Amino acid sequence: MPITVPAYGKEAAGRLASMADVTADDGALRRFLHGLPGVDAVGLEARAAGLGTRSIKTTAKAYAIDLAISMIDLTTLEGADTPGKVRALCAKGVHPDPTDRTSPKVAAICVYPDMVATAKEALGDSGIHVASVATAFPAGRAALPVKLADTRDAVAAGADEIDMVIDRGAFLSGRYMDVFEEIKAVKEACARPDGTAAHLKVIFETGELQTYDNVRRVSWLAMLAGADFIKTSTGKVAVNATPPVTLLMLEAVRDFHAATGVQVGVKPAGGIRTTKDAIKYLVMVNETLGEPWLTADWFRFGASSLLNDLLMQRQKLSTGRYSGPDYVTVD
Repeated sequence: MPITVPAYGKEAAGRLASMADVTADDGALRRFLHGLPGVDAVGLEARAAGLGTRSIKTTAKAYAIDLAISMIDLTTLEGADTPGKVRALCAKGVHPDPTDRTSPKVAAICVYPDMVATAKEALGDSGIHVASVATAFPAGRAALPVKLADTRDAVAAGADEIDMVIDRGAFLSGRYMDVFEEIKAVKEACARPDGTAAHLKVIFETGELQTYDNVRRVSWLAMLAGADFIKTSTGKVAVNATPPVTLLMLEAVRDFHAATGVQVGVKPAGGIRTTKDAIKYLVMVNETLGEPWLTADWFRFGASSLLNDLLMQRQKLSTGRYSGPDYVTVD
């Protein structure tokens, strides 16, 4: 079945509208963001480490592996991408383990805008979404009209989801309203003529944001601007998703939902390579946000290399033998 994010209910829409004063002008937005509680770095890192020690075994582990597979955005974002490579990736997304058709499908295939039509055709009625990076990914260094054209092209080609990158330079310079307005504009560019819209994931590149306080501020900024998902990283820098940063973003989503009634998803991306790592993130989601977020509607992994390890661990649980990396496809 296609992944859908429900429209805001009347109560949620009203509570969100009540925060309009927060984004009325640059001064109000700045006061709000800098008025958020400071992050206790030691406490955050200790909690993330503690949650990572939970032991998940037997049937619970099998369930977690299948859940993680169903949450993966299987991605190829290389200059050498070809239609054939994208079609092969789509085939893997539909049947991750060709020897076991009980394996879940992935959540989405993520490609550059010029490959969206190819992916859309290859996936057919599989129910897997096509996600596309836009807005001058990964650097985000382009004029707004270029970013909006990039987004509209991807949506017109059939993208179900848009992964945009914020202007980190503007954010770090304190130009919060510029970042807010850009996210709003990209959100509007996700709209289709039939009244539907592609879902918007907003990438922060947290490895470049310097402080945990900045991660909390940018999380609230993106959610106030209309992000459907907040995402840690592009996967193209040295420091990508980390447990403490992801936990902080989950807490921001929890607090935003408590304040507005609006549910927002989270996507850690980059550096998550093993089943053990994936399960640690799922534990964080469950402990921080609860069961409503434990679906591909509200949590994703941007970690293509993770899929192979999940498949190998899945095979080991079902057969008792660890087959090794030669038994799964590279792409």
